[in-house]
Amino acid sequence: MVYNCINNILTLLYPAPCLLCDTPAQDAICPDCQADLPHNRHSCRCCGLPLTLADEATCGHCLAHPPAVDRSFIPYLYAAPIDQLIGRFKFSGQLAQGRLLSRLLADHLRQRAEMPDLLIPVPLHPQRLRQRGYNQALELAKPLARQLGLALDHQSCRRIQPTPPQHELKKHQRKRNIRGAFQVTRTPAVNHVALVDDVVTTGSTVNELAKCLKQRGVARVDVWAVARTP
Repeated sequence: MVYNCINNILTLLYPAPCLLCDTPAQDAICPDCQADLPHNRHSCRCCGLPLTLADEATCGHCLAHPPAVDRSFIPYLYAAPIDQLIGRFKFSGQLAQGRLLSRLLADHLRQRAEMPDLLIPVPLHPQRLRQRGYNQALELAKPLARQLGLALDHQSCRRIQPTPPQHELKKHQRKRNIRGAFQVTRTPAVNHVALVDDVVTTGSTVNELAKCLKQRGVARVDVWAVARTP
């Protein structure tokens, strides 16, 4: 307890540098850099695609082809400077960046999202997991679950196909690439889950996993992600 008090005092006197610009910051990001983050203010309620309309709109593609995902909460666009935080977190093992991203996501969700019964991080295939050493979606979901007081399940869903990364494919290839990639090994005994991921590109990945969960009886599947590709 004494150590924690001393540590808190030192943090106030000598704050750690901002993860983006290295200026002193109390919460890992300085006010100026936080103000520069690219907000996804108006987006499709189903897939998170940026729109020029009001918040609760649905994009044309989701109207024509209703997805398995019921609601997406994606507060940022995948653009500078948040793409730097995500890149360092995802590809360079800088987990402090992930903790910051999780906190920023939690701040957004507290204001706007209906809390689910369960969080499920989008799983990685074992081959990719061995290469990277960690699942970035799980590393986001763990602090998110603690901050919001939610249950976390990272064992009921598996990725069974070692598909190429979605960002390397053309738009028309992504849906076919991810088909049959997931397996639900144990049906979550809940009605409402939220899938957690770092970036949504077209929504094909989370929609495929949502489809699998709904086939096993889950009534509502939301998506919680940090950023959406414009």
